[in-house]
Amino acid sequence: MAARYGRPGSVLRMRTVAGQVFLLQVVIVLLLVAAGIVALVLQSHADSEREAVNRSVSVAETFASSPGVAAALRTRDPSAVLQPSAEEARRRSHVDFIVVLNTDGIRYTHPKPDRIGKKFVGEYAPALRGEVVTERLNGTIGPLVQAVVPIYDADRKVVGLVSAGVTLAKVSGVVEDQFPLLFGVGAAVLLLTTGGTALVTRRLRRQTHGLGPEEMTRMYEHHDAVLHAVREGVLIVGDGGRVLLANDEARRLLGLPATVEGRHLSEVGLDPATARLLTSGRDVTDEVHQVGDRLLAVNQRPTDRDGGPPGSVATIRDTTELRALTGRADVARARLKLLYDAGVEIGTTLDVLRTCEELASFAVGRFADFATVDLVEAVLRGEEPRSTGAGEDMRRIAAGGIGDETAHFAIGTSIHFLPSTRMGAGLGKGEGILERDLTAYDGWQQQSPERAVKLVEAGFHSMIAVPLRARGAILGVAMFWRSDTTPEPFEEEDRSLAEELVARAAVSVDNARRYSREHTMAVTLQRSLLPQGLPEQSALDLAHRYRPAQAGAGGLGGVGGDWFDIIPLPGARVALVVGDVVGHGLHAAATMGRLRTAVHNFSTLDLPPDELLWHLDELVTRLDTDGPGDGTDSGITGATCLYAIYDPASGRCTMARAGHLQPLVLRPDGTAFLAEVPGGPPLGLGGMPFETLELELEEGSSLLLYTDGLVEDRDRDMDEGLDLLRRTVEGRPERTPEEICEAVLAALLPERPRDDIALLVGRTRRLETARVAEWDVPSDPSAVAEVRGAVSRTLTAWGLGDEAFTTELILSELVTNAIRYADGPIRVRLVRDRALICEVADHSSTSPHLRQAASTDEGGRGLFLVAQFADRWGTRYTPDGKVIWTEQPLPDDTQDGTEGTDGTGGTGET
Repeated sequence: MAARYGRPGSVLRMRTVAGQVFLLQVVIVLLLVAAGIVALVLQSHADSEREAVNRSVSVAETFASSPGVAAALRTRDPSAVLQPSAEEARRRSHVDFIVVLNTDGIRYTHPKPDRIGKKFVGEYAPALRGEVVTERLNGTIGPLVQAVVPIYDADRKVVGLVSAGVTLAKVSGVVEDQFPLLFGVGAAVLLLTTGGTALVTRRLRRQTHGLGPEEMTRMYEHHDAVLHAVREGVLIVGDGGRVLLANDEARRLLGLPATVEGRHLSEVGLDPATARLLTSGRDVTDEVHQVGDRLLAVNQRPTDRDGGPPGSVATIRDTTELRALTGRADVARARLKLLYDAGVEIGTTLDVLRTCEELASFAVGRFADFATVDLVEAVLRGEEPRSTGAGEDMRRIAAGGIGDETAHFAIGTSIHFLPSTRMGAGLGKGEGILERDLTAYDGWQQQSPERAVKLVEAGFHSMIAVPLRARGAILGVAMFWRSDTTPEPFEEEDRSLAEELVARAAVSVDNARRYSREHTMAVTLQRSLLPQGLPEQSALDLAHRYRPAQAGAGGLGGVGGDWFDIIPLPGARVALVVGDVVGHGLHAAATMGRLRTAVHNFSTLDLPPDELLWHLDELVTRLDTDGPGDGTDSGITGATCLYAIYDPASGRCTMARAGHLQPLVLRPDGTAFLAEVPGGPPLGLGGMPFETLELELEEGSSLLLYTDGLVEDRDRDMDEGLDLLRRTVEGRPERTPEEICEAVLAALLPERPRDDIALLVGRTRRLETARVAEWDVPSDPSAVAEVRGAVSRTLTAWGLGDEAFTTELILSELVTNAIRYADGPIRVRLVRDRALICEVADHSSTSPHLRQAASTDEGGRGLFLVAQFADRWGTRYTPDGKVIWTEQPLPDDTQDGTEGTDGTGGTGET
């Protein structure tokens, strides 16, 4: 029998059942023997370690409690007394060492005398407290277990320690003695099993005729499938056209009698066409035949191939229900495709109005002839809707399709659905409403009788209304209409489809509403944190623009952390700041506010740009380090900043940047260039210094500071944006800062910005020489009087004679302090701007200290008087010293111009 399938029946090849049983039993025995050996070895190791612990503890405790041990520790030479007894005990107890220690861990005994007096290696501190310490460690003699126990005197006081240890090898020799016995037992079991298997193998081979498992399984599966398992009819016909085998399904499909085997096909009542096919023996694949009211698909193959018996085997399948299922499957497939396309085409942007328009336009042509979408007024305002939409006013925001649009409410119309109608009741329950026949006027017309007549006259005959429901709240309602263009009315399956379609759209509408609300909140926060107006200053003619990222732009869409600032500084100078915090949303806006506040605080110290950025970098690093520690990301990662100070008296502009883009300078001759400000790392990275660039700007030059959102976009890289910015600005120096801002945004602003844009444009001014007076003052107290006289003459020429006394007092005190405490030349500058500015520069870096002088002090009141008479005062440091400055308010009628000058407004020396 095995030769029939082309395979030898050798047991050695393990192709038969007997051979496989033999192999399985041998493997099981080998695994059991191996498992026994492993278990024995593991148990032996565990027993060895336990024995080593017990032996070492027992020996140590026995020796520690031996008479005379505690007394020997008090002798002058404990080693001489204890070493012999310790070695004798070690030999008798079969341990590797017994070591006596003092309470400081110094050995008194050891098997190797050269180690006596040295520090004990191991843990013994718990033993000093009366505990027993056991350790397993690898020593110089191999893996061992040692125990440390205390030695007590008569008063139960620990006066020393005893450590005993034994190697694991000394107590683990039992297992090796058991290996021969174990292997002998395993071999005997293996031989016994092999003999029993051989007997079973011979019996199995006779009963299975040498067949292997695969052949036997295949024979059983074929038989079971043909007769019982398959849902197809099987008919085997012999060479003479007689039926050899027919299963129950074949009898049922063909209408055959129960005793069909052995009868000719022409005698069993088949129609002639089917009988001819089954007796022909030809190859047939899915040939369909009508048998009664069934459509049967017949497959037939001859059985005489490869030397088989003559005849044919036919399989018969009923395809009647399959045809109906195929039709329903096509409908379901089309429905799934419709929903898939809806997921792709609806909700492409986070915009409520756009999402509703997409829903209406998607339904038209695919599902309905006309579609409308109405939303609750609260949803349009970005507010949280109530859980039910019943009684809520709605506004139509999207409509379109085939038919007369005038028959429907126009876009923008406010609609109130009556709770007494089916529409209002369904809206309250969140259920869809189907009106199969609008012409029946069975209640739907009560909402608006006049409009209902117009709809029917316009040809609309069927309608489905489905509430837009998301997170348990009703956002609005979508209505789908069919007109004469589509004669078939809506059915229940259509309502189910509409509910699924609207449910997906409702999630997109709710996401857009929530995003719009967050975007509005972020924009409000962002704008509230930005400058609300331009500060009063005379150094620059300024204009600025801020554009938040487009809501729903995707990717980087949403308010970011871009900001700008204009900070007036002492000495008529102005600081310009532009920064960018990586990220979007409320966190980025709040972070921007923190950084802007920090820059304002640091600017009051009147620091150079590079030092200010260094302090700001330290602050950001500290804020990142001092996070909440709750796993939330509240750091200020990726912030950039550009800080520039412009001095209108000298025309110098000092700039430094931390990872920010370089500013653009437009000269009065129309040429434009990017200022090569040395690059620094973004804020918070630390470790690298910031460098400054100092430029002398002509009067009428324009300085453009901006963020990367202006020059970088998905369709344009940064280099292209910078080049476009330069080309947009250059060649038109006559444009005002406002006009420059408009031109730049018109040329570079994307249609849907994906990142925030901050733009700050400042046109430089210069202080008139007639409004600045400077004197070099020698380091001589007698020069103070000359300074006072020059100041008095200058203020009189400026029409500020009433301010002369106060100004002379202030400068006298500041110059006197400079002469007394500073070295080198002293320079005094008087500037008439929006305030009267007095500056005294020296070469000392020591800042004056304001204090309250006691009634008995002879000095210490000068700076206090300066602070009282001046509106503001302070100190700023320069590369070669410091400048002490004060500001005094000017009368209202003298702030806008100079009434006269006598020539003392230039540079001179007193």
